Amino acid sequence: MGAGPAGLTAATYLARFHRRAVVVDAGKSRARWIPKSHNCPGFPFGVSGTELLDKLRAQATGYGADIVEGCVAKLERDGDAFLATAADGTRWRATYVVLATGIVDAMPSMPGLADAIARNVVRMCAVCDAYEASDDRIAVYAPVDVAISHAVFLRTFSRNVIAVRSEAGDPTAANAALAREARVSVLPVAKSLEHDGRCCVFKLEDDSVHRFDTVYPILGCTPQSALAASLGASLDDNGEIHVDDHCQTHVDGLYAIGDIVSGLNQISVSVGHAAIAATAVHNRLPRNFREDPDAQPATAADLPSP
Repeated sequence: MGAGPAGLTAATYLARFHRRAVVVDAGKSRARWIPKSHNCPGFPFGVSGTELLDKLRAQATGYGADIVEGCVAKLERDGDAFLATAADGTRWRATYVVLATGIVDAMPSMPGLADAIARNVVRMCAVCDAYEASDDRIAVYAPVDVAISHAVFLRTFSRNVIAVRSEAGDPTAANAALAREARVSVLPVAKSLEHDGRCCVFKLEDDSVHRFDTVYPILGCTPQSALAASLGASLDDNGEIHVDDHCQTHVDGLYAIGDIVSGLNQISVSVGHAAIAATAVHNRLPRNFREDPDAQPATAADLPSP
């Protein structure tokens, strides 16, 4: 379930294993927000999120993967299998389920947000694209302790990184010391955030105005883990899913991959999860040996002598 980089890669692997799989796509992959990533392996000149999704979808369907529009509203056990029910009542019965449902970022309230992201004045992932913001005047917009933590990370890329409070509150003593050590200024609470096509503009509660080349809003996210939780899967404190080395949850037969899994939210990580989970599922399914369609089943007399 889910047609982001993780779900589409898993579909490709399963199709190439000559397995039948259905990908249920709600059309809301987090990757669609990416204007152009230069951090995605194999794309030295960058790739937009929509272009990457189109390529992954074409690859999966080219091998026969079945991708359908929809959103699974209910997932339950059905004997030794699973029964997934979509919001429109469509049902699928499956021996194994791979969840690639991702997370939904909390976005800042600002006019023209989509355009600001497209112009790279608002960025969503410092691991992915802070290199492109090197030496920009950068703001991290978040609750104060979160803002300081991310601002210190961004000091790798710029000497001018500022923490802007999204809500009232003072930092812990440890984070206040960290901000001083990293030379990160902490500004008052923002009253508004706008962009003019070139910069982001904060108006603060003290009526001061501050302009930044790049803003990273770190306002939290909502993991799409309700289906896993309904079956008893273990979640971390953020609501993301715990998995084992094969990307299986604590529910036998239920796998989870991509951003919904605890850890580093990166396309390359999601693709790795997909390869691991799809291969684990293939190895657990009954053997699907390639045979001559006219061949008769082997009998004891056909077997070699010991």
